[in-house]
Amino acid sequence: QVQLVESGGGLVQTGGSLRLSCAASGNIRGINMGWHRQAPGKQREWVAGITSFGMTNYADSVKGRFTFSRDNAKNAVYLQMNSLKPEDTAVYYCTLWGQGTQVAVSS
Repeated sequence: QVQLVESGGGLVQTGGSLRLSCAASGNIRGINMGWHRQAPGKQREWVAGITSFGMTNYADSVKGRFTFSRDNAKNAVYLQMNSLKPEDTAVYYCTLWGQGTQVAVSS
C-alpha cells in the first residue's frame, strides 16, 4: 500500500505563494492523484486532481491560482499555490484516486 507524506505548508501573507509536496512510498506511475483540503469547522473539499497522463482539473475556487504537477520518476506530486487568500487556510491532503467507474442514471 502506498503511503503519502505531505510537506511544504506554512504561514504566508495574503497574495503569497507556497509549494506543497507529496512524496509517495511507492510507484505512482499510472495512478491518478488529488489534493483535498479541510478548513476548521468545515467539510473536506476537493481542490485539484491530476491523471496518470498529467491532465489536471481544479476546483473553481483555486482555478488560475493553483498548479498541480507530478514527477513520476520521484514518485511525487506538487501543488503550487499562488495569490493565496485567507479562505485557502486549511489542512491540505494528498490523495490517491482510482481510475473511477462510470455511473449513469436513466430517468
